[in-house]
Amino acid sequence: MTTATVLDREEYIEQAYFFRTLRERLATNVATQEVLERIDQEILATTRLPYAIQFLATELKHSGLLSSGFKRLGHYFTPYQAFIIACSEIATLRFNTDTALLVLEREAHYRSQQITSAGLFVYQFEVISRNRLGYDDGLLAMAADPQYDGDWKAYLELVRQQVGIVDFADLVYLRSDLYVTEQRRQDADYSPPVPPLFGTKEGRIARANRDRDPLYLFAALQRQLGYPEVPRLKPVEDMSSEVITLKAKLREMDRRLKLLESEVRGQIDLSQFGKPDLLRNEGEADEI
Repeated sequence: MTTATVLDREEYIEQAYFFRTLRERLATNVATQEVLERIDQEILATTRLPYAIQFLATELKHSGLLSSGFKRLGHYFTPYQAFIIACSEIATLRFNTDTALLVLEREAHYRSQQITSAGLFVYQFEVISRNRLGYDDGLLAMAADPQYDGDWKAYLELVRQQVGIVDFADLVYLRSDLYVTEQRRQDADYSPPVPPLFGTKEGRIARANRDRDPLYLFAALQRQLGYPEVPRLKPVEDMSSEVITLKAKLREMDRRLKLLESEVRGQIDLSQFGKPDLLRNEGEADEI
């Protein structure tokens, strides 16, 4: 399979539009196949995306899976993009298509801006972590992304081996410029065995979040450094339970309304409420 390459900025702008439009139209109950057959006409013709969409439509007809087309277009879509779509098609994962497309939309938008490998790594890793998509397959897909050079690919393999064992904040802090600076204050001749991949700001934020929930670290990086925000899974509304609750409330309101009407008319029947426990106990005592 041909390896994906870093695309021109206009490609990512059109990808962001494609993922957003596909998500919005699927939300109106339009079939995926129908959207794919029409949306390519809206995409900028100077990009390669219209041809990719046409291929996705054809592949969807044959395989029934949207991820199949992403995987076969390895020269255009990244393995991580294919991984995200594939996860949305796994019934056992609580990761729906709407969330997957929003993840890809925000990633494409970030790629069209002033992207950094550190920012992309944090975003992609949080998506995997927050949605429990599987670190092993997810990090392997990330490592195949053309945005990461050799040093980053080696680091991703290290993270894949150490995740769950080493605190994520430490994985960031120990590979930051801040850590190197602090070591050189103690030893001016200190030379890091591996090159730092994160800046001083990332290192400072990571150090402040050691031994804390990684979600706090992700949120701080988003606030302070403008990293893209990961979509959060919306709770699924149980309509059946809501209907049952609503019916119960209506019955209670109806009962109270009838009680008020009876009281106004002077026809209230206290026997419907039963005998109070206190009177019941006294009556039982008299009988004894």
